[in-house]
Amino acid sequence: MASASLLKTSPVVDKSEWVKGQTLCQPSASIVRCHPIAPSGLTVRASSYADELVKTAKSIASPGRGILAMDESNATCGKRLASIGLENTEANRQAYRTLLVSAPGLGQYISGAILFEETLYQTTIDGKKMVDVLVEQNIVPGIKVDKGLVPLAGSNNESWCQGLDGLAPRSAAYYQQGARFAKWRTVVSIPNGPSELAVKEAAWGLARYAAISQDNGLVPIVEPEILLDGEHGIDRTFEVAKKVWAEVFFYLAQNNVMFEGILLKPSMVTPGAECKDKATPQQVADYTLSLLRQRIPPAVPGIMFLSGGQSEVEATLNLNAMNQAPNPWHVSFSYARALQNTCLKTWGGRPENVKEAQETLLIRAEANSLAQLGKYTGEGESEEAKQGMFVKGYVY
Repeated sequence: MASASLLKTSPVVDKSEWVKGQTLCQPSASIVRCHPIAPSGLTVRASSYADELVKTAKSIASPGRGILAMDESNATCGKRLASIGLENTEANRQAYRTLLVSAPGLGQYISGAILFEETLYQTTIDGKKMVDVLVEQNIVPGIKVDKGLVPLAGSNNESWCQGLDGLAPRSAAYYQQGARFAKWRTVVSIPNGPSELAVKEAAWGLARYAAISQDNGLVPIVEPEILLDGEHGIDRTFEVAKKVWAEVFFYLAQNNVMFEGILLKPSMVTPGAECKDKATPQQVADYTLSLLRQRIPPAVPGIMFLSGGQSEVEATLNLNAMNQAPNPWHVSFSYARALQNTCLKTWGGRPENVKEAQETLLIRAEANSLAQLGKYTGEGESEEAKQGMFVKGYVY
């Protein structure tokens, strides 16, 4: 256990100070030396995994690479398989996940892969551990640890994310199995309010999960998703996201979460999916980067955006627009459908299509790699890649 004088967490601050963007000490490296603040004798001991957490986060947030989110629950994976006429069996899920993790050269563009629990303990169709195949590709294995959304009593038909009970021992077991980062997704609905209760519940749950994950060696992906559902404009999204992100980072600080050892997975700031006024990639970039600058400490290594139902091309264009100038953070992607959609349809469940499907996955991954570097042009994209994937009321 490190000395209590070495505070490897961000300081606990008064909420009003945080919202104003003030900090009590400026981190210059992964270890921040702060003098105790009188009269309180409270000290915070750094996690024994602190150095490893920083190293893992930086590895995932590496130039030209992002995250492949393949952590769909068995039920959601079943919906994807059904779309190509396949039955939802473990063998079919195994075959599809094998296709993804074994795509030749995937690690050139993908730095981390989020897995569902079944996949973390699963082997490929050739009998190799999925985790080992990823590591061989220089891809960090991650794990979805939340237990899904359930109705939030006392709210305006909103949800909260369950899964804190038993999270510590589960996280320790996942670490032993080879996972090095975790993911917890909670959502906020703009058409339903969002209520003060729902925002606070989302922020507190994410903060507790992040603290528990770091204590067990897993870099937490903090995912406060602002759902695309609604007719609202981009300014309303900005307003809501600004409040949500402030709450999230306030409670992260209260829970002594080390900012250098987390990754943020937010929604891009876009109009609601049913809004008549569409935003250009430049508008999405301007709004989103403005919000990041106002709310996210530079100590956070990576901002790994979710696609949230955007088309494959739309998600890539928006990411590219955000990387036209240097940012304090690694601004990248953590996409599921926006990486897999065309790949899945190309495969169609047929063994003879595996190679072509993998090539399709690599094309999509390379496009987003270029977007992370600000070099994506959008040339040569298929019509399938331009099709929107928003589903109203979508659940995982």
